[in-house]
Amino acid sequence: MLSQAVFPPKADLLFSSIDLTGRSCLVVAVSGGGDSLALLLLLHDYLRRLADAPSLLAVTVDHGLRAQAAEEARAVERLCGARGIAHRTLQWQGEKPASGLSAAAREARLGLLAKAAEEAGSDLVLTGHTADDQAETLAMRGRRGSGRGMAGMAPATLHEGRIWFVRPLLGVRRAALRGFLQAQGVGWFDDPTNEDRRFERARVRQALAHADIAPLLATGRRMAAARALAGEEAAAFIARHARLAAPGLLRLAGAATRAEGETALYALRILLAVAGGTSHLPDEARSRALQARLEEDGLRVTLSRAVVAVRRGAVYLHREGRHLPRLDVAADLVWDGRYRVAECRQAEALTLAASGRENVPPPESGEEAPRGLARAAAAAEPAFWQGGLCLGRAVPGVVLQPVAGPWARFLPCFDLAAARAVLRLIGGVPPPPSPWRGHNDDDR
Repeated sequence: MLSQAVFPPKADLLFSSIDLTGRSCLVVAVSGGGDSLALLLLLHDYLRRLADAPSLLAVTVDHGLRAQAAEEARAVERLCGARGIAHRTLQWQGEKPASGLSAAAREARLGLLAKAAEEAGSDLVLTGHTADDQAETLAMRGRRGSGRGMAGMAPATLHEGRIWFVRPLLGVRRAALRGFLQAQGVGWFDDPTNEDRRFERARVRQALAHADIAPLLATGRRMAAARALAGEEAAAFIARHARLAAPGLLRLAGAATRAEGETALYALRILLAVAGGTSHLPDEARSRALQARLEEDGLRVTLSRAVVAVRRGAVYLHREGRHLPRLDVAADLVWDGRYRVAECRQAEALTLAASGRENVPPPESGEEAPRGLARAAAAAEPAFWQGGLCLGRAVPGVVLQPVAGPWARFLPCFDLAAARAVLRLIGGVPPPPSPWRGHNDDDR
């Protein structure tokens, strides 16, 4: 993965680390701005020189928020046509929200790009985020405090367990890309929202001095390496000390949570989020205070929607029984941050809701897990319902898969080892290998 600024940008350095093995198509997100146009042309040049290159598909998303966007999409289409590059324009349909418009537009764009990739038979979407974008992200996150977020944008992020979004330009300055386009005689469009001070990123962009960029990027690289290492150590801890004691009930060796310090704390935070189905790890200070109490036999506390109970020296975690959703079953539905409807071929209308204690059989006497905890955990597990009738966990034509809440939607490559260990623990589908050559994908 490229980690240093390159001027002028060299296609071989940018793309040779991407593993193209077995890939028949690459998708590039192209808005018509300078960064994405440079990415497209550099990648096109690189692929033309390969003996057995995948095809290339440029995708432009028109959010329908600016009158000029349609013409910009047509301009990208003309540029692609002149170079023999396949192109699609996708539109964000439907009513737009009155608040949170930027976030909603970003979510819509990701969904449309992921869908375009699947339809093209690809699992790889390349985006034009630059070193400047990374520095701006780090500056914004730094204002909110330190922590895992100071690793910045990941070079690759897995979207909903299927599509990798790859950012090969994170080591390249924006000016270098525009210089490349000027040398090619190619113009680009500037999005006016990039200068609109109503948006935080625009304010940060205008405030950052040239001298600020390199130190921010250095911080990001250091924090990214630390986060990846912490994830690998937590993954090894989970593999050694955690197991699924009963449906929905995780068990940790209590002695290990006290003996292995910071690694145990990070693993505990991960498992709390997984047991509770939350998208973020619990607060470090509160988790540390909990870790200090894990010697108290009989302890029962709740953190991050997870119940933590200590029994005979073992630590058990399960989803608390409150605020469990009741949702109509549909393909790709994520229920409670813990299960995804991976397949839905059921014609009849069903809902997915907690089983409830009345539908949980008494645990067998031979089970190792404490019976009360096993029953409480099972009651918070999902079941299919038709009206007021509980159909249980298995119905024909519908497949449920366990997911890890922190990474159910987005899995940065920093966290790949930890996510793999957790999914193995709960019986989920392991994430695909990183798209970067040489990435540590040991299946430990």
